[in-house]
Amino acid sequence: MTRLTLTTTLAGSLLCSVALPAAAETIGVSIPAATHGWAGALNFHAEQTVERLEEQYEDLDFVLTTTPDPGTQISDLEDMVATRNIDALVVLPFESEPLTGPIQRIAESGTWVTVVDRGLSQENIEDLYVAGDNESFGRTAGDYFVETLDEGSKVVVLRGIPTSIDNERVEAFQAALDGSGIEILAMEHGNWSRDDAFTVMQDFLSRYPEIDAVWAADDDMAVGAIGAIEQAGRQDEMWVVGGAGMKEMVQRVQDGDSMVPVDVTYPPAMIATAIELTAMGLMSDGVPMSGDFIIASELITQDNADQYYFEDSPY
Repeated sequence: MTRLTLTTTLAGSLLCSVALPAAAETIGVSIPAATHGWAGALNFHAEQTVERLEEQYEDLDFVLTTTPDPGTQISDLEDMVATRNIDALVVLPFESEPLTGPIQRIAESGTWVTVVDRGLSQENIEDLYVAGDNESFGRTAGDYFVETLDEGSKVVVLRGIPTSIDNERVEAFQAALDGSGIEILAMEHGNWSRDDAFTVMQDFLSRYPEIDAVWAADDDMAVGAIGAIEQAGRQDEMWVVGGAGMKEMVQRVQDGDSMVPVDVTYPPAMIATAIELTAMGLMSDGVPMSGDFIIASELITQDNADQYYFEDSPY
């Protein structure tokens, strides 16, 4: 069972902070487009949750947008404020730095803001933060590397898109390896993309004749890295650890695939939690919530993989 860490500040503790409206008419939801598997599942859960909550709350409306890049997301947010007069915003920033200013302006206008997954580059802007535990994500993978690899082993790292969560994951992974004698040969951004990870892994393989393991901080990147490794005929030299619990990867763990010995959880359904908590706060008179809702990562092994494999999942 996934561990949850929930910190809530109820109405009595919010008397000195920005107050929520008694009833909200519109919640804006802005998330990245389905450019890779995890984002595809994120879109699925967002759409399902919006549909369900619109049926549950007669007076609640949603505007849901998906974005292919930071610039488009900024335009979407400006449109939500100017033409839809949103009362609350649930946003997963495409990138942290360029979205911080626009989201801060929305928050300062009195709109309730829930930030999901990718934190902003400045703290204390949002009212509610819902995310996986990125430090736990990196540390869980790093601990497995330390427990499994010998001193002197050589590894490469595929980072995600430059964001605060990528920094948190990588810093925690490096901290776990500190003092182990395991050498990180290189770290490059694979942008949570199979194609980009394939290209980066090809470069790693051409530069380094000896690689013992690969940490791809996302399952889509792990798939791309594995493709490059197999194309180079070096699948017997190294194994790959990704993360997020893609069912394809969980199945490989369950089957005892030597190239994918374990995986690390990071559920895309967190967007549903964020939307539901925001709607609850707005529609339940006097019970707004703020703070952090953090979902810890778990190590998926062959022994417990059946608990994390969902055949009907889109991811």
